[in-house]
Amino acid sequence: MSHQDAHHDAHDDEHDDEHDRGLSHDLPTLLSRRRALTLVGGAGLVAALAACGAGGDDASGSTSQTQQGPPDGGGPGGGAPQSNVSVGDGEIPEETGGPYPADGTNGTNVLTESGIVRSDLRSSFGDASAVAEGVPLTFTLTVVDVSGSDDAGKPAAGAAVYAWHCDREGRYSMYDDAIKGENYLRGVQEADADGKVTFTSIFPACYSGRWPHIHFEVYPSTDDATSASNRMRTSQLALPEDVCREVYATSGYEASVANLGQVSLDSDNVFSDGYSLQLAKVTGSTNAGYQANLRVPI
Repeated sequence: MSHQDAHHDAHDDEHDDEHDRGLSHDLPTLLSRRRALTLVGGAGLVAALAACGAGGDDASGSTSQTQQGPPDGGGPGGGAPQSNVSVGDGEIPEETGGPYPADGTNGTNVLTESGIVRSDLRSSFGDASAVAEGVPLTFTLTVVDVSGSDDAGKPAAGAAVYAWHCDREGRYSMYDDAIKGENYLRGVQEADADGKVTFTSIFPACYSGRWPHIHFEVYPSTDDATSASNRMRTSQLALPEDVCREVYATSGYEASVANLGQVSLDSDNVFSDGYSLQLAKVTGSTNAGYQANLRVPI
């Protein structure tokens, strides 16, 4: 498997007004790594400048009841879909880790903390104690090494996955002002003999400007993950629209209803250039909870 460096967006919670930081902040915030590479030359840069001037998501570290959430890979709009330039054919796309990865690339690092290796992400650990509320979601990622001659690939046994996502209110722990002291909805698991890792969590919100998603990073081993080194792939899992609508009709997800109505997989700035390898298969119900599965070829 080839080594891939994760991309991350800038975040500075010392500023109150995110729209006055200029082009140096707006470009990496609005554009995913894939799209930024394609915009270096030509007319695409004009579209990027226009997107920066159009405003967008609030990455101030505090989300309101309307869930003006963080711009992981960009807000609404942004031009035509771009081709994947980061990975080989059949590999899951390399994506931005967003402004709130907590992997040491943007301030805080949860990966080196005792307790990060766990399967249940719902509660905080260490000195924190909050529990994330929401519709239950168990998600399984099957990591497959497709770098060899076998077209089907082979299970990446022993690899490690760090997964994180927003809560029911569209906030990210360790960054949002209201939950900066919490570290829930973040964790690391080691892949079993079949390359599988499974996390118990809650269904994430849809915040303004982004399709509902889960972030993850793949490492060669748990030791690499917990030292935040040798990261091989950073990507995102997309959740199906029909399931999102079912979940967001339940109590606590009211703001997600309006936000989901303003974005689509085809307009999302991360998934708009293709999401066939990132759209999870989901089964279950709001009463019993949901199970999501995604194959992760690297």
